[in-house]
Amino acid sequence: MHRGTTGRYQVTKLGGEEVRAFVPSPLPPTPAVQVEGAVQRALEPALLALGRLDAISSLLPNPALFLYNYVRKEALLSSQIEGTQSSLSELMLFELDEAPGTPTADVVEVSNYVAALEHGLARLRDGFPLSNRWLREMHGVLLRSGRGSDKDPGEFRRSQNWIGGTRPGNAAFVPPPPPEVIDAMSALEAFMHDDSGDLPLLVRVGLVHVQFETIHPFLDGNGRIGRLLITLQLVHAGALATPLLYLSLYLKQHRTRYYQLLDKVRTAGVWEEWLVFFLEGIAETATEAVSATRRLVAQFDTDRAHLATLKRPGRSALQVLDVLTRRPVISVRFAAQQTGLSYPAVSKALQLMIREGIVRELTGKRRHRAYGYIGHLAILSEGTEQG
Repeated sequence: MHRGTTGRYQVTKLGGEEVRAFVPSPLPPTPAVQVEGAVQRALEPALLALGRLDAISSLLPNPALFLYNYVRKEALLSSQIEGTQSSLSELMLFELDEAPGTPTADVVEVSNYVAALEHGLARLRDGFPLSNRWLREMHGVLLRSGRGSDKDPGEFRRSQNWIGGTRPGNAAFVPPPPPEVIDAMSALEAFMHDDSGDLPLLVRVGLVHVQFETIHPFLDGNGRIGRLLITLQLVHAGALATPLLYLSLYLKQHRTRYYQLLDKVRTAGVWEEWLVFFLEGIAETATEAVSATRRLVAQFDTDRAHLATLKRPGRSALQVLDVLTRRPVISVRFAAQQTGLSYPAVSKALQLMIREGIVRELTGKRRHRAYGYIGHLAILSEGTEQG
């Protein structure tokens, strides 16, 4: 359905030129979203895939293991959309306390994203509501250091931002003027809390995402907070026990279509077209997460069975492998702390696993070495390769 623009343009003067900033109308859309038809057909497989993902997470021997790793993959992908060049191994090396060298700005950015996600999740689990204060807290953590730390972390913007172009006057899109941000975000917060309507949860989450990106309430970090909001709403609503669903890979792979649809919703009101795209992304992402989870479990089982055939040398290696299933990049010291084994025993176990093709050394240095679990990192890194 083409509704025309889903807001109004407000003309302001900036830098001596007229700027047309877009102020979205509050949700829900008018006329109402048509759930029946194409949206309903996309909704059913999305719900099914989400249910499978939630079920498999409850069957895992250690859900925290997968959460730790998936959070890092999501952080990497979401930051890559913004232009960072980090790899998963680099992030995990940075997180080892004894990893040498000064981290690059890219790695700090990804690490801050992990912290923001974990902060938002912890607040929800403590009973804190979905709210603007909660969003600002996550934003404060996201931009606490490195790039963007001078862009008012934890505060809604008080100056005009824009997307594309070199200034608001030639931008591809100009979000609401600063005085409109508080009202627009208050209306969005009210919609997130109002479940009195008959819109399905996934449809509501899809609407919220577009509205948040359109308001662009922060000077920096809007894309990353907006993508976080998708998954954390599902956790808050009880649709997911563990936040294993992340759309960043799908949005990275379909970036052009994603931005086109955001623009078409604003200019032509094609909410249904956006929702079909969004729901297809949920179904595809959840299905891939289930597949990756199964393959990881199979990888662990295969490597455990192989090490078990190596008799006595394999016993220490099995203990170190258990650590690597939780943290695919480790140091000798970290593994010794986790297993209670001596440094020489851990070193011997790692050398055995290198010979067996299970582990590789990552730094190429004589000191401060770090070791990566090859099969684990390969599955986890799918889609994060740059290029």
